[in-house]
Amino acid sequence: MPEYGYFLSCEEFGPAELVEQARMAEQAGFTALWISDHYHPWNDAQGQSPFVWSVIGALSEAVSLPIETAVTCPTVRIHPAVVAQAAATSAVMTNGRFRLGVGSGEALNEHILGHVWPPAHIRLEMLEESIQVMRRLFTGEEVNHHGTHYTVENARLYTVPDEPVPIDISGFGPAATALASRVGDGYITMMPDESMVEQYRKGGGAGKPVSGGTKVCYGTDRAECVRTVRKLWFNQFLPGEMGQILPSPSHFEQLGPLVTEDMVTEKTVCGDDVDEHVSALSAFADAGFDRIYVNQIGPDQRGFFDFYRTKVLPQLQQG
Repeated sequence: MPEYGYFLSCEEFGPAELVEQARMAEQAGFTALWISDHYHPWNDAQGQSPFVWSVIGALSEAVSLPIETAVTCPTVRIHPAVVAQAAATSAVMTNGRFRLGVGSGEALNEHILGHVWPPAHIRLEMLEESIQVMRRLFTGEEVNHHGTHYTVENARLYTVPDEPVPIDISGFGPAATALASRVGDGYITMMPDESMVEQYRKGGGAGKPVSGGTKVCYGTDRAECVRTVRKLWFNQFLPGEMGQILPSPSHFEQLGPLVTEDMVTEKTVCGDDVDEHVSALSAFADAGFDRIYVNQIGPDQRGFFDFYRTKVLPQLQQG
């Protein structure tokens, strides 16, 4: 039976709110946490973007749940040697309950220092090399690395967990999924796509965890929920590579009018129909996912956690 976790959104909530949501998630019966790693929100209406590593430190004291970044880009904005130190410290603070989720990133977060934003195939090359660097550093031994994209000299992590931090790789297409199959400790994706899970497991990921996530908007007024999703998360309905190449929240806002309420209604669970919420998460279970994370869009967090604690999670756990 899959595990069900809660997905903390750093784009929509400040540090104290995220910590309180984590507490509510644990009390509601969720068994794990994801947390996003962003420098910017997707749009100004979301309105937040705290430094994820500070929040993880607070979470390690507030809850006993496993925590994973979903996902960190360890390639451009932050050098992989520094990400390795942050991940190792997080693993120590959580007594080994931390996993590092990584991906090839978006210009929205990664271009801020003025570096060129590479094409997708180069970003995957950089991601693979960054994973090699981080794994060597997790051993606690001194590392010297002179690679295609990164240089590390005389670097050693002195604070490391007993076991190396597991690195799960995010993939939304065949190339990234193939990389996850080849070098990842697990696989992350955001669609209940059985064919991608099958590609991952046949390509070398057999026996390793597959995790997926989705967003919903619980509330007693379905129409209001639809409006909330369109206002705060219209970006997730934009097609193609726009999510990877647009550099600022204002660029995403320019495309907001392309997203209609009908698109939101078709693709997002909105309202308080128990069966719809159960069906959305069960789709991941049916596709072979091991861990399934859900995020509540909007301000009614307490209502969401009460709803899932009393009505949704009990049904999922029976299945």
